[in-house]
Amino acid sequence: MTAEVIKISGGQGDVDRIKKAAELVEAGSLVAFPTETVYGLACKVSPASVARLNRLKDRDVSKHYTLHIGQIDEYRKYVPKVSVRVEKLIREAWPGPLTLVFDVDAAALEVQKGRLDSEARQILYQDHSIGIRCPDHPVASLLLRLVHDPVVAPSANRAGQTPATDADQVLSLVGDEVDMILDGGPCKYAQSSTIALVGPRGIKVLRDGVYARDQLQKMAEVTFLFVCTGNTCRSPMAEGLFRKSLAEKLGCHVDELEDRGYKVMSAGTMDMAGAPASAASIKACAVKGVDIANHASRPLTRALVDASDFIFCMTRSHCEQVLFYSAEAERKCLVLARDRDIPDPIGQPQERFDACADLIETAVKTRVSELIL
Repeated sequence: MTAEVIKISGGQGDVDRIKKAAELVEAGSLVAFPTETVYGLACKVSPASVARLNRLKDRDVSKHYTLHIGQIDEYRKYVPKVSVRVEKLIREAWPGPLTLVFDVDAAALEVQKGRLDSEARQILYQDHSIGIRCPDHPVASLLLRLVHDPVVAPSANRAGQTPATDADQVLSLVGDEVDMILDGGPCKYAQSSTIALVGPRGIKVLRDGVYARDQLQKMAEVTFLFVCTGNTCRSPMAEGLFRKSLAEKLGCHVDELEDRGYKVMSAGTMDMAGAPASAASIKACAVKGVDIANHASRPLTRALVDASDFIFCMTRSHCEQVLFYSAEAERKCLVLARDRDIPDPIGQPQERFDACADLIETAVKTRVSELIL
């Protein structure tokens, strides 16, 4: 029997039409729907529905399908813990043409026993991993949000065929095997999503698609910014000590941090550029095995604030000045030592700089220990 084709044009009644499609998926039917890449086949995560999908796709039962979600934060239900780089990548690339394959440890899988039955876990997880995609298409987003069960959605084609990029192609390729086709027009990119494996080993592209590897690496770059007044004493020490602590946690050299996707910077609220770190700060850091002799001060700017993912300030006053540039920075702007300001040692004897470096080092190590890398 040929599938019913439902035109979605952005007009009145579209929500009811998509709701009807969601009810079909929940009942075990297969519904073709548009995404920004290619058309997908929405399938409820249940043995009977997936078995039908396997027959249509002529797919080996050992191969798993990608979970599709309608809202970004839904991934947390299935992967409760991700690294700061992966979280950054998700914020930058989703919703969008990127499928992420997450490494999932045994503890996280154990958590799923409380919310997914064994059959659903077997369908979604394979070799301690799960693939998830959050498409950037209004029809796809609404359909996935309206289906109360988890949904997998491979491309709308049989094995060996080019994926469909409009409803007519879906009808031609699999129209006799699906129950409904939501016609949302041609797909924006008309090519498959990029697939990338993310985990402790970084980001590895498994399938080329809309996004290139270099784009993903850039999207996943995490920037840490340390702020004081002149950017010659406290924040340069914090930058250097943070680099050391972060490299130790990653098991790499400080010079490799940017290649690993981490950028560490510092700036001052005074409009002063090019000044070296103070001699006493350089000495205090050298004792701890950190070289900041080549530091040159830079002024805090709106561009720096916007480009940073974590902003650690020496005092509450510095936080206020950061927020003056951008109120939106509140979620990422923190006092480095959490419950206390770090006083400025400028003009004081070396012992005060050494004590300041000790305080900064303790605070930095605490902050690094909190990061999931």
